[in-house]
Amino acid sequence: MFDHGDLRLLILQLIAEKPRHGYELIKAIEEQLGGSYSPSPGVIYPTLTMLEELGYATVAPSEGAKKLYTVTSEGTAFLNTNRSAVEAVFARMREVGAAHGGGPAPQILRGMENLRMALRMRMARGPLTEEQVRAITAVLDGAATQVEQT
Repeated sequence: MFDHGDLRLLILQLIAEKPRHGYELIKAIEEQLGGSYSPSPGVIYPTLTMLEELGYATVAPSEGAKKLYTVTSEGTAFLNTNRSAVEAVFARMREVGAAHGGGPAPQILRGMENLRMALRMRMARGPLTEEQVRAITAVLDGAATQVEQT
């Protein structure tokens, strides 16, 4: 989806528009792409850290442990210098978003990914007892039933 450096420009532009938390950036990108792509926290947060280290973004603590990212004057200058590249990234995103519009709601895709990750993380912790297998199966079957009835 993104060429080298595009995600850095995208994230910097989004926080230049308004200060955001990492999760808000994930949602904003996912929504602009019509749910066709959702960047993982493992991509977003290292990019935010890099932007901070470059002096393009600053962090302010907010609600609990969440960090609020804001563009710096150096970040604004970097965006202005690279305006055509920023515009190209957003143009590509609009094309992808339009092509995938009407697809699954981004919130549903995010929920599916969250479930998949939770299952992987639990399975990686080691073998399950029979009781745990039954409990997880019941939760999954119950969720499937609720989705079918919705």
